[in-house]
Amino acid sequence: MTPNPQSDRRPVRRALISVYDKAGLLDLATGLHAAGVEIVSTGSTAQRIADAGVPVTRVEEVTSFPECLDGRVKTLHPRIHAGLLADTRKPEHLAQLDQLEVAPFDLLVSNLYPFTDTVASGAGPEDCVEQIDIGGPAMVRAAAKNHASVAVLVDPAHYQWALEQIGGGGFSLADRQRLAAEAYRHTAAYDVAVASWMGEVLAPESELDGASPLPSWMGGTWTRRAGLRYGENPHQAAALYVVGSGGVPDGLAGAEQLHGKEMSYNNYIDADAAWRAAHDHDDACVAIIKHANPCGIAVASPSLADDPGAAIAEAHRKAHACDPVSAYGGVIAANREVSVAMAEQIAEVFTEVVAAPGYAEGALEVLTRKRNVRVLRVTGAPRAGIEMRAVSGGLLVQSRDLIDAPGDDQAKWELATGEPVDAATLADLAFAWRACRAVKSNAILLARDLATVGVGMGQVNRVDAAGLAIQRAGDRVSGSVAASDAFFPFPDGLELLLRAGVRAVVQPGGSIRDPEVTAAAAAAGVPLYLTGTRHFAH
Repeated sequence: MTPNPQSDRRPVRRALISVYDKAGLLDLATGLHAAGVEIVSTGSTAQRIADAGVPVTRVEEVTSFPECLDGRVKTLHPRIHAGLLADTRKPEHLAQLDQLEVAPFDLLVSNLYPFTDTVASGAGPEDCVEQIDIGGPAMVRAAAKNHASVAVLVDPAHYQWALEQIGGGGFSLADRQRLAAEAYRHTAAYDVAVASWMGEVLAPESELDGASPLPSWMGGTWTRRAGLRYGENPHQAAALYVVGSGGVPDGLAGAEQLHGKEMSYNNYIDADAAWRAAHDHDDACVAIIKHANPCGIAVASPSLADDPGAAIAEAHRKAHACDPVSAYGGVIAANREVSVAMAEQIAEVFTEVVAAPGYAEGALEVLTRKRNVRVLRVTGAPRAGIEMRAVSGGLLVQSRDLIDAPGDDQAKWELATGEPVDAATLADLAFAWRACRAVKSNAILLARDLATVGVGMGQVNRVDAAGLAIQRAGDRVSGSVAASDAFFPFPDGLELLLRAGVRAVVQPGGSIRDPEVTAAAAAAGVPLYLTGTRHFAH
């Protein structure tokens, strides 16, 4: 908020304060009293003000009605709402107030019960319901509607600014309008949180009644966290928004930037893809992403399990070796703390972004030698949930694709042909299958020693995807294993891989030509595993 120079200020003579969050309360009350403002307040808020020695009138003295029903009814009274809703520009409203012996309010300070915090704490339904505020939203909406006469404050961060305005003669109309808009956003976010919780937890739609796995209604609010220089291209405006209105979220949206230039739209897209790809694996993993596709993904050798620093450095080294040309200017994510050894390797090549849950002592110093590299500390890991994509006139919604489908468990794979592979080959196949999820379809991924050696992505047919993966792998294709994100519709794509020297293949299966595809693998003597699960990604 900044002071508004307009002359249409309205002085504040009487204020109503009713807040759950007491941050800044005493400084505000003291400042209001010093400015000659009469303070009316409720319950524990009034008690806190009175204990500080600031004169305060309790709401029950105004309403001549006691607080009741465990505090559910305090401000739901005509003497309160008439004071908030009277348009003091209108003589007839002022006359009615005089007749009713009701004094108008010039300022409302209110914030609401902590409903979302209560839900997040794991509290039961009864406790959550008790934290659904009624009187607070009613007052906030009333004051915001009547912004021509009343200012409303819902954010303690604005208290000092508000005192400055009051000391300067009051709030201008533009100030009151901005505060009213903020107040309605505050109550809107609150209502969406309550409605969503009721529909998801208290009274979920039942699939037994023909309901979809996704709800018939969805609501959400987002708050701008950062403006971006531009979108995918300079002529496109862009910003980063986070869900809700408070707190710092997990994941890329809540990342702490430790160094480097500001993040761009494309940086966020690639960093999110890299973060998800790195967390598709349980062992120490590094993913390098360029244009939302992997240049390389690798996990550390099991022999390094007791040396986390060496493990993450090896994972990065193997991931980078997959496609060093494309990795130039890429985005790197690790699912473990970045060690000094890994940082030294990164420092040797131009990198746009490094994202990790933490950085070992000395690693950040190494990375920050590069002035422009963006270094992010990211908390949390990708979780189950929904993802949305806008289309013309609407929104597509789906559950997030994670490595959590039945076919992602290698113990449930079907060996369609060939002899069971040894443990090392099966580990490579399992790695390739997990890594393939991060690749845009059509996708063919070649792996060896728990690292990608060739990736074919984003092709309009599976033959071209296989050819691209082989081309990028070069000599490394011989003896590698292959994963396909979706079934082979014809044998030709698989045959291309087999001729190149692939020694085992995993794919979903499910094509009407599965027998032909299986026959091609059998003719080459190559084991073919079917997962029954697809990880197709546009």
